[in-house]
Amino acid sequence: MQASPARDHRLADGSSLIDQVLSLHPVIASIKDEDGLRSVLRAPCPVVFVLFGSVMTIHSIVASLKSAGKMVFVDVDLLDGFSSKPVTIDFLKAHTQADGVLSSKSIMVKAAKTAGLLAIHRLFLVDSFSYNNVAKQVKISEPDAIMILPGCMPRVISWVRDETELPLIAGGLVCDKDDVMGALGAGATAIASSNRGVWLM
Repeated sequence: MQASPARDHRLADGSSLIDQVLSLHPVIASIKDEDGLRSVLRAPCPVVFVLFGSVMTIHSIVASLKSAGKMVFVDVDLLDGFSSKPVTIDFLKAHTQADGVLSSKSIMVKAAKTAGLLAIHRLFLVDSFSYNNVAKQVKISEPDAIMILPGCMPRVISWVRDETELPLIAGGLVCDKDDVMGALGAGATAIASSNRGVWLM
């Protein structure tokens, strides 16, 4: 299958599509199973990160979310039955209505951009080496947004915010209102959480 031409996903005023959506509701719902899928269909979050699924189920998972009016991003690193190769992106583009993908791998983020999907680069900041590698990774992948994990570190969020103008999502271990406010106050554009109480904030 030949990939579609890359798209910039910028609006007439120069802002990015994902930035505009997140400015309306800065809480992203992350779902890890079918129970989470059923719950998020009734939640106010317009953006959903799908962190589960397989080659057999991802089409129906995405279809359910799209029918509820959600913007859907699939974490391609967590899909069963797929490889960490760009062909996975081609499959999602051809067989689902996904708006975009999440991945910690630069090659997958780059492939999503080439396919015309929105792409979020997940970055695990576990030490100074991984923090100092952020700029290099982002330069390679050229994502629409970046997501840093864990998302409960306001000081680190502020450091990354100073280094990039890309939409910045904080995810992982965002458990309550204090975590949400701390991340947003440090410069995060949005937070992503699987905690259903956070979805309602």
